[in-house]
Amino acid sequence: MSGRAELPRPDPPAGPAGRYWVVAVAVLGSTLAYVDESVVNVALPAIEADLRTTLAAMQWVINAYTLSMSALLLAGGAAADRFGRRRMFVIGVSLFASASLGCGLSTGVPMLLAGRVISGIGAALLVPCSLALISATFEEHERGAAIGIWSGASAIAAGAAPLLGGGLLDHWSWRVIFLINPLLALPTVWIALSRVPESRDPSAPPEVDWLGSLLAFAGLASLVYGLIASSGPGWASPAVTVSLAAGVGLLVLFLIAEHLSSAPMMPLELFRSPTFSGINLLTLLLYGGLGGGFFFLPFLLIQARGYSATAAGAAYLPFTVILGVLSRWSGGLIDRFGARGPLIIGPAIAACGFALLALSRQPYWTVLVAMVVLGFGMAVTVAPLTTAVLNAVPTHRTGVASGINNAVASVGSLLVIAVLGSLAVGSMSRSLERRLEVAAASPEVRDAVESARAGFVIPPLPASLPEAARAQARALIAASIDDTVKMMQWIAAALALAGALTAVATLPRSKALRADVSR
Repeated sequence: MSGRAELPRPDPPAGPAGRYWVVAVAVLGSTLAYVDESVVNVALPAIEADLRTTLAAMQWVINAYTLSMSALLLAGGAAADRFGRRRMFVIGVSLFASASLGCGLSTGVPMLLAGRVISGIGAALLVPCSLALISATFEEHERGAAIGIWSGASAIAAGAAPLLGGGLLDHWSWRVIFLINPLLALPTVWIALSRVPESRDPSAPPEVDWLGSLLAFAGLASLVYGLIASSGPGWASPAVTVSLAAGVGLLVLFLIAEHLSSAPMMPLELFRSPTFSGINLLTLLLYGGLGGGFFFLPFLLIQARGYSATAAGAAYLPFTVILGVLSRWSGGLIDRFGARGPLIIGPAIAACGFALLALSRQPYWTVLVAMVVLGFGMAVTVAPLTTAVLNAVPTHRTGVASGINNAVASVGSLLVIAVLGSLAVGSMSRSLERRLEVAAASPEVRDAVESARAGFVIPPLPASLPEAARAQARALIAASIDDTVKMMQWIAAALALAGALTAVATLPRSKALRADVSR
């Protein structure tokens, strides 16, 4: 017998077929969030070009969503247990769909970013509820199969999304990828309301840690704003230093609030375990590298190398297919070898994948090879990482431990994209200047190239420019984007390797990881 409280189970829909309506709605809900998260990356170059904006704005297109989702994810799960999982799921899907509609119809960057913030809030409600609905409906001996269907279908959807999104971009517009979400939301809400029973956890704390969520959101937002803004006026700018200082201060207040709270969303005592702390540091580094590397990859393929959005989306397929196919195999690695080996080897292989992206050349297959290696490295890592997180805490704390780890992964991506974006602007500017000098470019070519400094796409070039000069300007900008993205992939490789070294330093050699915070 474990000390974990059993989830209350309502009377399930009649018969096994009825219960699998719950799986269907969980898959649809997860698909909304996961597909949106993966497909928007492919659309970034098109959004930047269409809205005539900057790389910093594209950082916010990703980070606005990630920020609100990661800051509210734990509170979303607690609210579902307290107020009803189906209720919060439907609210989350409705918010997500409404915000996606706003994104698709947005007339400028402010409206788009507002939609992305609200989308993240919706995702923070629907993502934890998707799995919770399955857990609350299926008996323990049936739950594994149901979760397997859910995870497999979600993986297929996430894998197909970049390819589908690339096709929509090539034939229609980036707006279509947002307008699809409301269409998916309609059957999702209908099934949830008509086929899925409500469930709550009577042992859930009577209060939800909204103060902690607000402080986490404000602290991360201020920190990320300062990191992104530093690419313009520089680190010494008062706006940047004040924002960074405020972010650090708010996050310190968040830690104090969590320490004092009777029902914290992030119980700090869990981090007394060196193993739990080490695993989360590994997660921060590895998923930070993954988020940063994937943020820049479409710019490399579409802008620097001239591939279609469909081809850019297809480049993600080896990664997702390998991750999905090998997930069952990798789940057994921790039983055979313990967590330490896979969590050293997996991130090290992932680092090799990022290095191969940095070394890749114009032939498309060189990128595919890199994505195969990266996918294999993540496949070796993901299942053992998840299991190690659960094994590092007392049994009755596994739910909150898993939520913390998911939030840490999102925060890692959030922070690294903010930092790398700022570094990329400076790197791009230096590469452009160096290439202009080597090419001894004419004044008109130099003027045309200068317009690319603030952005990360090849801008419309003056029609009055001779064709030869236009071609030279495009080539110089594309080569500078290529240089910059490769540097970002090297940094992602370093972060993944640092994750492997974290496992070396913090994980015990024995197979057992059972918590040292159980007392």
